Amino acid sequence: MRLVVIFGLVFFLYSCQEEAALELGARDKIPVIEGVWTDNPSDNFVSVAYSRDYYDTLDNERIPDALVQIEDLENGEIIEFRYVVELGQYLPLNQQAAAIGHEYRLRVALEGKEYSATGTTLEAPILDSITYEFKEERFFADEGYYLTLYGKIPFTENNFYRLKLTRNDTLLNRRSDYFLFDDTFGSSVLNNGFELTAFTFEKEDKVKLQMLRLNESSYDYLNQLVNLLFNDGGLFSPPPANPRTNITVSQGVGEVMGYFMTAPVVTRTILIQDEEGN
Repeated sequence: MRLVVIFGLVFFLYSCQEEAALELGARDKIPVIEGVWTDNPSDNFVSVAYSRDYYDTLDNERIPDALVQIEDLENGEIIEFRYVVELGQYLPLNQQAAAIGHEYRLRVALEGKEYSATGTTLEAPILDSITYEFKEERFFADEGYYLTLYGKIPFTENNFYRLKLTRNDTLLNRRSDYFLFDDTFGSSVLNNGFELTAFTFEKEDKVKLQMLRLNESSYDYLNQLVNLLFNDGGLFSPPPANPRTNITVSQGVGEVMGYFMTAPVVTRTILIQDEEGN
């Protein structure tokens, strides 16, 4: 009898499920800024767009007429950006890049308002080598080649990192591909080899790995973004909310979303050819 009651309860709960469309009020458009400023010129850009309503299916509304600058707070140099229509982004003039140890301020002027954020380009960790090994299918692990990183993190503070991987010229950017870590479990993670168990590769894959050392504010933003991407809207999921921005409205009144990141980039490329290699 108990089994019948439980089955009946489950059937009742299942049958009562109904998809509901929330009535969300329209909001004014808010600037969304993404600024990436590293010591690698080809990685640097600023994107400026307007926010969309939750159910809006239109493409992002890019903003091509903002004034975008980055100021080096160590020497007062102003780096100008220009809008590139084909990319929908602002790129720095003359392929300029960040200098290690310098603090920078991003400035975006738009419609009589100014938005700004600051960050310091920290020293990079040491990445000595990358090895790979073929492994058979295991419990909760797919068959394929797995990468292991060797190096050193010699810092006692500001240990916030992101790994970006590109397979055969395609950036891995699904929600499960965001790889963030800090020194919660110590800073010796690279000393004896750090296997990337979340990624598998095949023979002849060309893999580019980039390791970025972030400021805490940009690390927190990306962590919140990943949590939002994995929010399935279920009964036990928290209400979805935009990640907390590290950009402020420095002139005028209003809101802004997005984030500014400055970081060193350590890049290594490897071609998988043999069963084991480096």
